[in-house]
Amino acid sequence: MVTLTATAAERLQSVMSEKGMDEDHGLRVFVKGGGCGGMQYGMTFDKTTRDGDDITEQHGMNVLVDQTSLFYIDGASIDYQDSLMGGGFHIENPNAVSSCGCGSSFRTADGHSDAAQGGGCGHG
Repeated sequence: MVTLTATAAERLQSVMSEKGMDEDHGLRVFVKGGGCGGMQYGMTFDKTTRDGDDITEQHGMNVLVDQTSLFYIDGASIDYQDSLMGGGFHIENPNAVSSCGCGSSFRTADGHSDAAQGGGCGHG
């Protein structure tokens, strides 16, 4: 399971409200190949569930994670942090043995990356 803090849920609900999205949308968290660590985190709003999705309701927000991504981020927590340098979402992943300086890419203990090999520290 991927855990969402109350602060992150509040911020996500605020973004959804700003974009005029209804409560049918949830937060889809996923992993894809790329970034300097070999794998990269992704998040998007999604109102469609897929077969095999891990779905949990946390702080009024549904969190959707496909089974392949869950393998790499099971036990992770998502928080929203606001600082003088700007705010952003932070993922704490117990499966990552190293991460990129930007915090959006990572590598697991076995160095496994089914997708593309690492590149620059990209966001997206």
